Amino acid sequence: MISINQKPDILGTFASSLCLIHCVATPFIFIAHSCAASCSTTAPIWWKSIDYIFLVISFFAIYWSTKTTSINWIKPMLWLSWLGLVFVILNEKLELIPLAESAIYFPAIALVILHLYNRKYCKCETDKCCVNEN
Repeated sequence: MISINQKPDILGTFASSLCLIHCVATPFIFIAHSCAASCSTTAPIWWKSIDYIFLVISFFAIYWSTKTTSINWIKPMLWLSWLGLVFVILNEKLELIPLAESAIYFPAIALVILHLYNRKYCKCETDKCCVNEN
């Protein structure tokens, strides 16, 4: 099993990618479901809670990535992307301001790209670094 503090960028990339797949697939799944079933367009509770699971996993992946990265600008970018994801998800649930459904793709894609970039280009000379992870 992968330890979150050993490979946070791999976990972050994986969680962000799954989040993106979840966001892309949801409309198609429920269109197919509503056409096949009783025209119900509401999502089950377990499906809606997946958003929060992704937020928690990505929070810890970002936390550990920012503790081990040597790239200073990536730290605020990861947190800003995560806050953007939190905002879009909460806005979707609470309907605070009208946003396009595609707004969720931007922070999710940003997290994937930032984790991949950090994984590839992080360089340092200490043992407590993303490069020296087991």
